[in-house]
Amino acid sequence: MPQVTIDMNAEEIKNLIFQLPVKDFMKIVEEIEERAETVVMMQLSETGFREWNEAGEDIYDAEA
Repeated sequence: MPQVTIDMNAEEIKNLIFQLPVKDFMKIVEEIEERAETVVMMQLSETGFREWNEAGEDIYDAEA
Protein backbone atom coordinates (compact mmCIF):
# COMPACT_ATOMS: atom_id res chain seq x y z
CA MET A 1 0.00 0.00 0.00
CA PRO A 2 1.50 3.39 -0.95
CA GLN A 3 2.30 5.82 1.82
CA VAL A 4 0.71 9.25 1.73
CA THR A 5 2.45 12.21 3.32
CA ILE A 6 0.79 15.50 4.18
CA ASP A 7 2.72 18.69 4.74
CA MET A 8 0.91 20.31 7.67
CA ASN A 9 2.15 22.22 10.66
CA ALA A 10 0.92 21.73 14.23
CA GLU A 11 -1.49 24.68 14.05
CA GLU A 12 -3.20 23.26 10.96
CA ILE A 13 -3.53 19.86 12.59
CA LYS A 14 -4.95 21.45 15.74
CA ASN A 15 -7.54 23.34 13.70
CA LEU A 16 -8.64 20.11 12.01
CA ILE A 17 -8.87 18.26 15.31
CA PHE A 18 -11.00 21.02 16.82
CA GLN A 19 -13.53 20.46 14.02
CA LEU A 20 -14.14 16.85 15.07
CA PRO A 21 -17.27 15.76 16.90
CA VAL A 22 -16.80 15.85 20.67
CA LYS A 23 -16.70 12.05 20.98
CA ASP A 24 -13.87 11.74 18.45
CA PHE A 25 -12.06 14.73 19.91
CA MET A 26 -12.14 13.23 23.42
CA LYS A 27 -10.83 9.89 22.12
CA ILE A 28 -7.86 11.64 20.52
CA VAL A 29 -7.22 13.62 23.71
CA GLU A 30 -7.14 10.38 25.74
CA GLU A 31 -4.76 8.73 23.29
CA ILE A 32 -2.44 11.76 23.28
CA GLU A 33 -2.42 11.82 27.09
CA GLU A 34 -1.56 8.12 27.18
CA ARG A 35 1.26 8.58 24.70
CA ALA A 36 2.60 11.60 26.60
CA GLU A 37 2.64 9.62 29.85
CA THR A 38 4.51 6.79 28.15
CA VAL A 39 7.11 9.16 26.71
CA VAL A 40 7.67 10.80 30.10
CA MET A 41 8.06 7.43 31.83
CA MET A 42 10.52 6.27 29.18
CA GLN A 43 12.59 9.43 29.59
CA LEU A 44 12.65 8.97 33.36
CA SER A 45 13.68 5.33 33.08
CA GLU A 46 16.59 6.22 30.80
CA THR A 47 18.26 8.06 33.67
CA GLY A 48 18.42 4.82 35.67
CA PHE A 49 20.54 3.13 33.01
CA ARG A 50 23.13 5.86 32.47
CA GLU A 51 25.47 4.26 35.01
CA TRP A 52 25.81 1.27 32.67
CA ASN A 53 27.47 3.57 30.13
CA GLU A 54 30.29 4.47 32.52
CA ALA A 55 33.81 3.15 31.99
CA GLY A 56 34.33 -0.18 33.70
CA GLU A 57 30.69 -1.11 33.43
CA ASP A 58 31.25 -2.84 30.10
CA ILE A 59 31.39 -6.18 31.94
CA TYR A 60 27.63 -6.33 31.30
CA ASP A 61 28.34 -6.42 27.57
CA ALA A 62 30.50 -9.56 27.79
CA GLU A 63 29.06 -12.58 26.07
CA ALA A 64 28.80 -15.78 28.10
